[in-house]
Amino acid sequence: MATDHAQPARPDPSASTDETPLRVLLPQVLPAVLVGVGASLLFLGISALAEQLQGVLWDDLPDALGLGGHSSLWIIIMLTATGVAVGLVVWKAPGHAGPDPASMGLGGAPLAPGVVPGLLLASALALAGGVSLGPENPIIATNIALAYWLGRKAQPALPAAAWVSLASAGTIGALFGTPVAAALVISEALAGQPGRGSLWDRLFAPLVAAGTGAMATQLLAEPSFAVGLPPLTDPGWGDLLAALVIASAAAVFGLGACYLFPHVHHAFQRLRHPMLMLPLGGLALGLLGALGGHLTLFKGLEEVKELTSSIGGWSSGELAKLAVVKLLALLVAASCGFRGGRIFPAVFIGAAFGLLAQALVPEVHPAVAVSSAVLGVLLATTRQGWISLFTGAVLASSHAMLALLCLASLPAWLIVTGRPQLELDEHGHPLR
Repeated sequence: MATDHAQPARPDPSASTDETPLRVLLPQVLPAVLVGVGASLLFLGISALAEQLQGVLWDDLPDALGLGGHSSLWIIIMLTATGVAVGLVVWKAPGHAGPDPASMGLGGAPLAPGVVPGLLLASALALAGGVSLGPENPIIATNIALAYWLGRKAQPALPAAAWVSLASAGTIGALFGTPVAAALVISEALAGQPGRGSLWDRLFAPLVAAGTGAMATQLLAEPSFAVGLPPLTDPGWGDLLAALVIASAAAVFGLGACYLFPHVHHAFQRLRHPMLMLPLGGLALGLLGALGGHLTLFKGLEEVKELTSSIGGWSSGELAKLAVVKLLALLVAASCGFRGGRIFPAVFIGAAFGLLAQALVPEVHPAVAVSSAVLGVLLATTRQGWISLFTGAVLASSHAMLALLCLASLPAWLIVTGRPQLELDEHGHPLR
């Protein structure tokens, strides 16, 4: 009995095999360049404004009053006043300076343009006033809102989601001074999304935006994440063991804040009004700052450099106090309504934890201790694997650390995956 065998379908020679042709990618270059430059300029502008105001509040004003800028009294006064000022902005500004920052990650849906001025003002006041939060979340949210609003008017043919991707990538490139961090974050976000073309086709425009944003920042500000750690040149088995243990221990330490976060957030939310939540949060931050000292204030990057400039000069007790106080300060600041990001303070927490481990076991190389601890804390608090690896590696300024950190991330990830993050959903429940 004869049977018919199905023949394989022949490709249509008239159909293009290029799913993302050159004519689709090239028109994205100019919008990506403009978004990258704009993202960098906004970041640098807000940072410069906050630094100028910080100099007035923490140097000029206490000197004029005959008080020390690092005195416990001034720290308490300044943080409480910052809570009052930010509370007024959140209360009265259009859009109330954006949604609850406890539920904001890196990116998200575009905000209405009218929310942007209040969000930027609240963020700048928090940065200048010494609040333990970084600029990343508000700056990314602002650039997304502006790029989405202006981009759809200027080039409506470009998909709306593309403007969000460009703004995110451009801002991350500007924040870290390199497009590598943005490429890692965007690729992680694209991994579970359907789309046409290869991964590099979809990364093309975001990489242009990230590279442009990074170059603009480098040309105008020359940022550096190098913190002066002695380089690791010849890693051995002992370094690997130390990295595995320290990263895992730091992840457990960071998870402590994640488990406490919804409870602290709920306690502040019961106050209901920003003029109660933020001044009380500012007072709590002031008391923590008085306990931990000036290094536990502000976003933390410059403070990390000061911390690592005196390796061996800190006692284990001092380092433990710095790590715990900064962790509590981040927890309070993120819970009571201050606008800001959580990556930069987490870097300080990791650096202090790593130096604590090195003080307890002096045989551990400082670069291994600090980079591994930063990796663990960031994995716990952000659940951003690539950005955690990248940040730990650039702090060490050593290519030899990268292999150690990749291996150290594996047990640390097993510890944190499926656990609460330092971010809540709209109902106040922790994301996992």
